[in-house]
Amino acid sequence: MPDLLRPLSSGAARVTLLTEGTYPHSHGGVSVWCDQLVNGMPDFDFRVIAVTGTGQEPLAWELPGHVAPPVTVPMWGPDPVGARPRGRRKRQLMAAYERFLTALLDPAAEDQFGPALHQLARAARDGVLAPALRTDQAVRILAAVWNRPDLAVHAARPSLHDALTATDLLEHALRPLSAAPPEYGVSHAVSGGLAVLPGLVGQQLHGVPLLLTEHGVYLRERYLGYRTGPYRWPVKALLLGFFRLLAEETYRTAALITPGNRYNRLWEEQGGAAPHLIRTVYNGVDPAAFPAAGPEPEVPTLSWAGRVDPIKDLETLIRAFALVRAEIPDARLRLFGGTPRGGESYRERCEALAAELGHADAVVFEGRVDDIRDAYAAGNVVMLSSISEGFPFTLIEAMSCGRATVSTDVGGVREAVGETGLVVPPREPEAMARAALEMLRDPVRRSAMGEAARLRVIEQFTLRQTIDTFRAIYTELAQGTEDTAVDTGANTWREDLHAGAIG
Repeated sequence: MPDLLRPLSSGAARVTLLTEGTYPHSHGGVSVWCDQLVNGMPDFDFRVIAVTGTGQEPLAWELPGHVAPPVTVPMWGPDPVGARPRGRRKRQLMAAYERFLTALLDPAAEDQFGPALHQLARAARDGVLAPALRTDQAVRILAAVWNRPDLAVHAARPSLHDALTATDLLEHALRPLSAAPPEYGVSHAVSGGLAVLPGLVGQQLHGVPLLLTEHGVYLRERYLGYRTGPYRWPVKALLLGFFRLLAEETYRTAALITPGNRYNRLWEEQGGAAPHLIRTVYNGVDPAAFPAAGPEPEVPTLSWAGRVDPIKDLETLIRAFALVRAEIPDARLRLFGGTPRGGESYRERCEALAAELGHADAVVFEGRVDDIRDAYAAGNVVMLSSISEGFPFTLIEAMSCGRATVSTDVGGVREAVGETGLVVPPREPEAMARAALEMLRDPVRRSAMGEAARLRVIEQFTLRQTIDTFRAIYTELAQGTEDTAVDTGANTWREDLHAGAIG
């Protein structure tokens, strides 16, 4: 791996980004944010531990010289290679696993989650956790815990199939524990959830401060996803218990939490985060890179940009558009953005809905666009229909381009828009249609709101403000560990990197 020999900047501070399904292997808002962050700090050394799907994903971003080749942790690649533990080691591991499962299902045992998780982490680093969880004994342990009559899940009559399914899902979810944890500098998890696992281990083993940035609320999105997931309640209860306790452990462990909006703060405080350790840091864009879009299209057009995904709720947008077209027959809806692998069925469902409503000719899936500014310029009004968001880039980019917006009231949307756009409840096509019609029918108001939106971005949401804030945070968190790192060989991290020892 010759790229590992690439020299990094001398004496630079070290930051390990912890990502899941985003940078540097995927496009999307969080990936854009990561790319902006690393390119805005060329005097810092960055490493990336990326939780991915199969481990075969190509890089979607060109990495600058101060970013090391990423360490990938595939969730659904080949099964990890390793021997099953035996004897005393096996008994200790299975006892820890039983405590771990009990914590997920028994409110009285939740304080055992952290200690049990770190015991499992040690087994994962030794290469024995995954093989142990692929045994009949692991399934039997879960079945025994599930069938305790004092636990609520017992009433759902968990089956052997449930136990097999849940054990398999947990084994995959715990794979990030096998990654070599950060040993120096600062760990920066750019979402909650599985990406945080190496950071928790790095803090516990080496005292590396953990910074958590939540753009969306990972736990809330798991609740939304599992509500319609293809699993029986016992499986959902176990997995949601895992994600909830993982969130709480992260909030307790993090040296600092930087949500992308104030809405996230409510979830974090409810999950046990200390209020004085939470600082809201908004996403920012470069207004020069997103100038005023210019003339609007002559045909009344609603545009949307993002990834084609159920959480973006394009079905509500399409239903709203059908109501708009009943009033403005020549209206068009243009949807810009790629479809993630595995999401093809959702796009087909949306296309079928447009056809069913009689508007297939006016709803166009444009696919990925080379210049996202073209997506915003394509509409008289830019729409956002998500059921969950953090502080969405597409919204502030569209605002910077001077376009009026209609958005759902989720996450930090209202904080972003202020009085410069219309905000409607999620999952309500009638309300969305009324707002879109208001904008399409009033060009003077639309123009005024677009100009106000661009001014709001320039005043409050610039990329420079975001970069400067995180530069100060990295320096602050590293300050308490820098002297220790120097005394114990701070150059080890860089030397290991150059030797190919990390990852």
